[in-house]
Amino acid sequence: MKRTFFLTLFLSFFFTSYALEISLSTGKAKKELYNLLNITNNEPFLCEIQKNEYGQNKNLICTFSKKPKPIFKTVENRFFKIEPKLIDGNFFLIIQAKQKLYFYPIIFDLVKDKETFEPKTTISKRWIVIGYKDELPFIVNTAYNELSINFPFYMDTQPLPYVGGLDLKGNPVHIQNSEDVHAYVKIKELFKNKRYQDCIEQVDNVLELYPNTLFKSELLYYKIKSLFKLKAYDSVIEFSKIFIHEYSSDENIPEILLLIAVSYYKNGLYGDADYFFDRLFSEHQDSIFAKWGYIYKGDMANDGGEYKKAKKYYNKALLSTKSIDVAAAAAFRLADLAITQGEYSRAKIYIDKILHAKDRYFYDHYFDAKQMMQDLVDAKQYLQAAKIDEAILKYMSKHHDDYEYNLRSLGIWLAKTDQKKKALSALDRYIKEFKDGNYIEEVERVKDELFFENVPKDDKALMKKYDELIHTYKDSPIGQKALYEKAKLMLKKKMYSDILQLQKSIEALDETRFKDKDTIIKEAALGLMENALENNQCQIVLDIQKDYNITVSSKWDDRSYECFLKAADYQKAKFIIQRNLKTDNIKEKEKWLYRYAKIDFHTGNYTEAIEVANDLIALDENIDHSQYNDIYRVLFDSYDRLGNFEGMLKTIQKIEELFGLSYKDIDRYVDMVNVGVSKKDDNIIIKYGEKLYKLQNRLHSYAQSPFIEFALYQAYMSKKMYKQALEVIESLLKNVQLSLEEKSRAYYLKGVVLEKMWRDLEAIKAYKNAIEADKNTPWAKLAQSALDILKN
Repeated sequence: MKRTFFLTLFLSFFFTSYALEISLSTGKAKKELYNLLNITNNEPFLCEIQKNEYGQNKNLICTFSKKPKPIFKTVENRFFKIEPKLIDGNFFLIIQAKQKLYFYPIIFDLVKDKETFEPKTTISKRWIVIGYKDELPFIVNTAYNELSINFPFYMDTQPLPYVGGLDLKGNPVHIQNSEDVHAYVKIKELFKNKRYQDCIEQVDNVLELYPNTLFKSELLYYKIKSLFKLKAYDSVIEFSKIFIHEYSSDENIPEILLLIAVSYYKNGLYGDADYFFDRLFSEHQDSIFAKWGYIYKGDMANDGGEYKKAKKYYNKALLSTKSIDVAAAAAFRLADLAITQGEYSRAKIYIDKILHAKDRYFYDHYFDAKQMMQDLVDAKQYLQAAKIDEAILKYMSKHHDDYEYNLRSLGIWLAKTDQKKKALSALDRYIKEFKDGNYIEEVERVKDELFFENVPKDDKALMKKYDELIHTYKDSPIGQKALYEKAKLMLKKKMYSDILQLQKSIEALDETRFKDKDTIIKEAALGLMENALENNQCQIVLDIQKDYNITVSSKWDDRSYECFLKAADYQKAKFIIQRNLKTDNIKEKEKWLYRYAKIDFHTGNYTEAIEVANDLIALDENIDHSQYNDIYRVLFDSYDRLGNFEGMLKTIQKIEELFGLSYKDIDRYVDMVNVGVSKKDDNIIIKYGEKLYKLQNRLHSYAQSPFIEFALYQAYMSKKMYKQALEVIESLLKNVQLSLEEKSRAYYLKGVVLEKMWRDLEAIKAYKNAIEADKNTPWAKLAQSALDILKN
């Protein structure tokens, strides 16, 4: 096999877990993309291929002796699905080919080894896996004879050239001193700890000591960021220009463009700011810094009084980002803009978004949040102000200068909303934490107002107030009034079950003062019954019907009927049916006629059931294909109960026509066979017995055996249909678990039919089986008699 490689640009990502390293790269050859998967481990590992039914490589499974920590998640792209698995303590890497897959081990290091040859192995420290669509990139497969010699290739006199790392300009990198590395790490720490001035000074020192350091771009980057934090916008502009010129392809360019744009904006140079904002949006539109750019561009418009334009950019940032920080910043500005314009319902939407996604934002931007709260309070939007205050207090230390004031404000603002319970809780919290606080008198006064408010707007608070009055004043006029008002409030809130629990107390109220007390109880019972009907809670419906004798609206007739039917209360079910039969709606009339016929049958009114069923059949011209077509079953069962053989015969034919040979009708076929037996009509027995016999065999269910087999046997014998008689009795013996007496009978009958067919030897055997099954049965004695006759 011959391999040819060409230089290709790759986009890569890596998974490294201690000794195991996995990298996935993307390249392009002849305008077609391909993937290179490089798997390296410090110990050799096994890789084996699974092929599909067409002989193509499907899955490559690699096995490792040790489990990596941590285990990365499944990775998937257009060429591979790379799935790590732990099975019985062993670690496996399963590489599934989505298109085509080629793989080979890397045994030799071309920098160090002087010879190579084509390795034939399944174990190596490194494997290369190629995913491609049609043509294998840069590799030529040449067929070779299995018996050929695999000569090694020596490169002793021509070692491959090798250089180490290259810088951005392609020059070799020579690191002779690592002091600049330590300095760079220290600069990052200084910035992280917000020591921005120290960070700037350290950058200048490092650049002076190591002017050719590899970290020059990163150092300048941290200097610019520190200057920005210190609001030294002129310097930010100066050094950002240098950075953009010197490091135009650096990954931090989007952020630098943002910082220089904002610096121009803060210096009032809107035209220059626009230039860099436009570059940021056009060249790096998918970068998170472009999303921050929308926010700052909105700030710039807002400062210039262009509120519509500002709103546009804030919305653009909010809708285009996946970053919670960007979204929260945009939502905060949109809320602030809405408050400024008096659009408080719109402001609430954005405030709630922040509270839901990142409520800490208000604490992290406390100065701006404090101003927003004050603006909301000035506009009497107390609930929104309280929500923000509550979020801030969640993260604010008790030692903060504003903590006491914010806790006081939370209770007082909530007291001016319908959140009375939360207001009381906040006020109690203040009293507990600041017994001698600066605002204690104000807080206690507001708390007293809450407690002694005559009619709370909140239903829960009102209910609690009524309970306090009932407990305090009991049977006095005030207590009775509280109970009466509580019952009315409960009726309004549809607390029907709770009202009925208070029934005796409500009935004991003064009749002259509370004239509609009985109406409250009746409406509660009616409401509870309707709820139960809606939720198919039939037992509750039946209990209420029994205790209160309530009739619900006709719109509930369907559900009421089902409940009465389930409870076998056919009289009430029939009452509902009868009041619906007067309808002019044909479809409704069909439904209720169908139900009427079924009720008549259940109550033993078979003659009336037949009449109603025939009325339904006459009314519905398409009854054979309607949902009520099993009315024929009701009709058959009614004829059956009345012993109307002609009606049964006519109806069973219709049932078979509509439903075929159905297990649902097995009892009806049994009834037809019974009629045939009683009338000694072998034709009827055979016709319906055969259907029943076939149905049981098809379903492998023999509930009607051995009755049906014995009946069919007797009819066949009467008709001298010996072959059919033998078949049915043999099927019985083969398929059905019989009692000893039934088995004795079956073998005897088998012997009889075999004797009729002049198969005496088989008949003798059958008679003997009959005796062996149970010698004490009459059938065994008959078999013995038959044997004696045959022997003589």
